[in-house]
Amino acid sequence: MAIKLVAIDIDGTLINDQREVTPKTVAAIKEASKAGVKIVLCTGRPMTGVKAYLNQLELNDSDHEFVISFNGALAQSTSGNVFVNYTMSFDDYANWQTYCIKEGVKSQIETRDYIYTINRDLSPYTVYESDLVSMPIRYRTFEELSKIQDQYVIAKAMMVDEKERIDQAWQDLPKDMTARFSIVRSEDFYLEFMNKQASKGNALRVLSKELDIKQDEIMALGNAQNDDSMIEFAGLGVAMGNSIPGTLKIADATTADNNHDGVGQAIEKYVLN
Repeated sequence: MAIKLVAIDIDGTLINDQREVTPKTVAAIKEASKAGVKIVLCTGRPMTGVKAYLNQLELNDSDHEFVISFNGALAQSTSGNVFVNYTMSFDDYANWQTYCIKEGVKSQIETRDYIYTINRDLSPYTVYESDLVSMPIRYRTFEELSKIQDQYVIAKAMMVDEKERIDQAWQDLPKDMTARFSIVRSEDFYLEFMNKQASKGNALRVLSKELDIKQDEIMALGNAQNDDSMIEFAGLGVAMGNSIPGTLKIADATTADNNHDGVGQAIEKYVLN
């Protein structure tokens, strides 16, 4: 069956370690797009961290091109028409934030416009995220966030700390919190919490129904645990050569790493061939 939709993670997949899309990968994506194949960037990033790549790939500002962001909490056309919007309630955030304080783990939440943190001494990983996704940081106390909760919508909450500290906090996580949230590890220093319905795979499922594209007509490419749901959902799940062991294990196929045109090679082999 011919591939009609290619879902592509960004960090560690679409872009190399210099945060660039290589010329070979750009060319392969544009050729597939011109042939009518839907190219869908599926990322943990907010839209602010996606737009530059949409522009480069000539996919921006269209009612007929789509993006899945915030690890599946939001899905929309690149012109801004939203069809998936799984948000986190303030009560759920408050419960989660209390746990982060108890565990001594630094934290943040992301809305469509800002990163908010209650940590006066910013985590370096919050600063890194701000730079990565082109989103400004706002320090607010929990009390201040509570008072203005009607002014923002929480797309996801993140533990942002050293690997060992997050490992311990995840291990100690109460069962009721595990059941309440969709939880993904996007980096050693990021553990992300979202609405239970939010995942890249679920958002891709909704999009494929909207577009009348069958599951076996979808290829998904990724490298980390937050990509696993879409790799498992797609008819052809492809792991990058730089993927973590768990992602390599569930994939149907592998390609080169993100520094050696892995996405471009996979599109040439499975879509354009």
